[in-house]
Amino acid sequence: MLPELIDNKNKTLKDDLSIEIKSGSKLSIAAACFSIYAFQELKEVLSEIEELRFIFTSPTFTTEKAKKERREFYIPRLDRERSLYGTEFEVKLRNEMTQKAIARECAEWIQKKVIFKSNISSDNIQGFMNVDDTNYMPISSFTTVELGCERGNNAYSAIFKNGSPISAQFLATFDELWNDGEKMQDVTEMVIENITAAYNENSPDFIYFVTLYNIFNEFLEDISEDFLPNEATGFKESKIWSLLYNFQKDAALAIINKLEKYNGCILADSVGLGKTFTALSVIKYYENRNKSVLVLCPKKLTNNWNTYKDNYVNNPIASDRLRYDVLYHTDLNRTSGKSNGLDLDRLNWGNYDLVVIDESHNFRNGGKVSGKDDEKENRYLKLLNKVIRKGVKTKVLMLSATPVNNRFNDLKNQLALAYEGNTDIIDEKLNTTRSIDEIFKNAQRAFNTWSKWDTVDRTTDNLLKMLDFDFFEVLDSVTIARSRKHIEKYYDTADIGKFPTRLAPISKRPPLTDLKTAINYNEIFEQLMLLNLDIYRPSHYIQASKISKYAELFGDDGSLTQVGREQGIRRLMAINLMKRMESSVYSFNLTLSRIKALIEKTISIIDSFDKRSSYNIDLVDISADDDFDSEEQNSDEMFSFGRKVKIDLADMDYVSWRNSLAKDSEVLELLTLMVGDITPKHDSKLQELFSVLTDKIENPINAENKKVIVFTAFADTAEYLYANVSEFVLEKFGLHTAMITGSVDGKTTAKLKNRDLNTVLTCFSPISKDKKLLMPDDDTVIDILIATDCISEGQNLQDCDYLINYDIHWNPVRIIQRFGRIDRIGSRNERIQLVNFWPDVTLDEYINLKATVETRMKIVDMTATGDDNVLSDEEKTDLEYRKAQLKRLQEEVVDIEDMSSGISIMDLGLNEFRLDLLDYIKKHPDIEKTPFGLHAVAPATADTPAGVIYVLKNRSNSVNIDNQNRLHPFYMVYITNDGEVVCDHLSPKAMLDKMRYICKGKTEPIAELYRQFNKETRDGRNMTVFSQLLGEAISSIIEVKEESDIDSLFKPGGTSVLMSEIKGLDDFELICFLVIK
Repeated sequence: MLPELIDNKNKTLKDDLSIEIKSGSKLSIAAACFSIYAFQELKEVLSEIEELRFIFTSPTFTTEKAKKERREFYIPRLDRERSLYGTEFEVKLRNEMTQKAIARECAEWIQKKVIFKSNISSDNIQGFMNVDDTNYMPISSFTTVELGCERGNNAYSAIFKNGSPISAQFLATFDELWNDGEKMQDVTEMVIENITAAYNENSPDFIYFVTLYNIFNEFLEDISEDFLPNEATGFKESKIWSLLYNFQKDAALAIINKLEKYNGCILADSVGLGKTFTALSVIKYYENRNKSVLVLCPKKLTNNWNTYKDNYVNNPIASDRLRYDVLYHTDLNRTSGKSNGLDLDRLNWGNYDLVVIDESHNFRNGGKVSGKDDEKENRYLKLLNKVIRKGVKTKVLMLSATPVNNRFNDLKNQLALAYEGNTDIIDEKLNTTRSIDEIFKNAQRAFNTWSKWDTVDRTTDNLLKMLDFDFFEVLDSVTIARSRKHIEKYYDTADIGKFPTRLAPISKRPPLTDLKTAINYNEIFEQLMLLNLDIYRPSHYIQASKISKYAELFGDDGSLTQVGREQGIRRLMAINLMKRMESSVYSFNLTLSRIKALIEKTISIIDSFDKRSSYNIDLVDISADDDFDSEEQNSDEMFSFGRKVKIDLADMDYVSWRNSLAKDSEVLELLTLMVGDITPKHDSKLQELFSVLTDKIENPINAENKKVIVFTAFADTAEYLYANVSEFVLEKFGLHTAMITGSVDGKTTAKLKNRDLNTVLTCFSPISKDKKLLMPDDDTVIDILIATDCISEGQNLQDCDYLINYDIHWNPVRIIQRFGRIDRIGSRNERIQLVNFWPDVTLDEYINLKATVETRMKIVDMTATGDDNVLSDEEKTDLEYRKAQLKRLQEEVVDIEDMSSGISIMDLGLNEFRLDLLDYIKKHPDIEKTPFGLHAVAPATADTPAGVIYVLKNRSNSVNIDNQNRLHPFYMVYITNDGEVVCDHLSPKAMLDKMRYICKGKTEPIAELYRQFNKETRDGRNMTVFSQLLGEAISSIIEVKEESDIDSLFKPGGTSVLMSEIKGLDDFELICFLVIK
């Protein structure tokens, strides 16, 4: 018989085999792979044969004697094994989602009729097929492409069909191979096992990890041992490591990875999640590697850091013998003297391998990364030049609960410390298409646009859609940020203990006083609006002819002129008066008399001035004034105003100045009289505080807990409260009170030798501060603590369960930070309470008052500078936003990440999913062999309605418009049973969070749900519904893409419409899917 050519065009192999294979036929096939879809095509005839012997021509499904082969040999083998469930050209068949039913039939058939062997030698075997005495060759694979049902990527197909004697020779060759024990290994069991995997019922947990594996497996290859924590250093045996909670360990490992790879990292976990301990474990890792470490922290947190390195009884990690140095942010500006036991003039700043900056947001205003030679360096530049650029290569770990205020630049300035202000260093390490400067510029632009929108549209989701892929990539690379919600949702909190329950906040609005004749807030306010406060801007009155003389004296370099400085101070003072009025009548009165005294002194100088002599007016230096709250003591105006410059009265239009001062003096006189009668007895706010305290002490919210913290922004108010409250609670309840303000040592009614901050706090919160160890024989108890914001960051006072804000801080974040002192993980209190005192006006009035003060000061600026910027859009939006924030604070206790002006880096990182996967892979390395197209069934919840989550892979590079999908080429779509998209592929974080929430930890298939699913789909034979939903999911991706295409027509830089075509279903391959019932 002459050889016959089968070209799969005029005649297909499938047609020919359908005739040649008869009942009782014996088949022998040698080919590279075997696909269940080829079986499906020939099912009718194959089910009748007597036997099939199949040889895999290269090692496939063999049990590995050697360790895993090198990657380049391993991948093709994986592909051969995977083609059991269809090759890349059978995607369309896979997307019909009937693989479960096909795999089951195929497995049953194999068990009865087929034996598989695999070549385990390195010899090449050419593929062919014998059916009885007919031979077909060459056969490369047993797939639908080879059968001629699908068009593969072959230019042509030529298979020769021979009868005997040629077929007999081939059969003899096959038999010889088949019986050669050296070259062959029986792999039938493995094949059946693998096919079974395609119709097994899977647990939700498994499908979650299959998704992660597919999306992030390239990340696994990127992890080089150099960047992973080296466990040989023994840091996991350290004491600190044993004290960490699971989420802190995850963070510590990720931080080390980021420090090694990018040289810097920001840990921005939410308030109360123990950033200090996480950082200590990282310090321990580096100290074990013999590196030297510097901790830079605000002065008020010194003791926290010192405790963990010194040989103190209350150091829980004394056995780790940490040896880092602790200095303050402000030390950067000093060149001599001692600080925290170190001699600053001899300190080798350049010799630190790791710098840990606590509360790093203090460096967020950053500024210039290089200065002129003689230019004054600010703290930021000092840190860069002194510590980071000089000497050895320095890694930077930054800790901050609020790294972003309301500009993305805040974040960039902090990150710039890690790359020494030189963007090239980081650009080459990041996997981004643009440089970091450009990425942040674009992000800020998107944010500015977004912040002008109406409150309804100004949602985090909308902001996320506007930011591009590169921005997320940067955040993912160098930040770690988890919120409390996140920890509660995604970590097993059994060993951590719960967060206490937050009771709804109580709002108090006492009037100013109960005196009939006295005044109210609004009347005071009207008077405040009449003040000019020109005492703070003498340079406004310099005669025109003399201005140039002073421009030189002031050293006005154009960036901040003296006039500008004075404007800033004046505005600060005006706002400050209002803040102090809100805080307490006492503080307000003090400030009034201080300003009044200053004005009167100045007026008398002017009156006694003689034109012929000269008299220098000292510019008022207020940077030492305790009148300010902590936020403003750190503001730029305060710093810039340190230098005193003298102005000669002769050079001033002092007559006009005196008139203006005299007017102010009258207003102040009147105000002083108005509030003068309000003694503590008639101070309604103070009396209200007494009744709140009485109620709390008599009816504690947790058994026996009488502790209360009262926060105020001002030291003066704290003094006033201490004077009155301490007497009241001691007399009535026999309880002790203490007061802590930043400037002086603590005060307390308890008998204590030392009254420093730490002793006082230890007596107030004995459990969290280890009092038993520190003061074993001391039984002093302090129950009421009055404090300013000097303790609002970084202190753990969780013994207390009741926090009162005696004045509302204008920055809502500060309120949350205060609450974070008692709202902490592992607290022993069941519930905690926040009480807020508000001025006796409505919120709208309150916000408008603030706006009016700002505007009023701006209008005066305008006349001075010709600048007509009254309140910029940004400030207006900001006020609106504050209003919304404060409104929420009246009703609930909010997390910082829900509060911040829309930017929270919590919503962005995908890091924890990678870490999840890393952990899983260690225990389940076989996940890479998992077939595509698997599914699991999981229960619906309130957040996750019934439907399907499809995980798809795009096969042509045609969909990722403007780099918006961070997971490209993977696309995830969550669609309900009626075809509504719950979550699309552009918000992968939300999607993976949902998936993790539904699946993680459910490690067994859920039998009841599977029973329903199998019944509805006839054991996977009827998958039409899911196949249709898959079609809809894919078209939703394409629709979103088309919208972006239309948008991109109007974008500068051309369009993406012409560049990409999507053909639809066949462009996507189904990786796996999760049915939610």
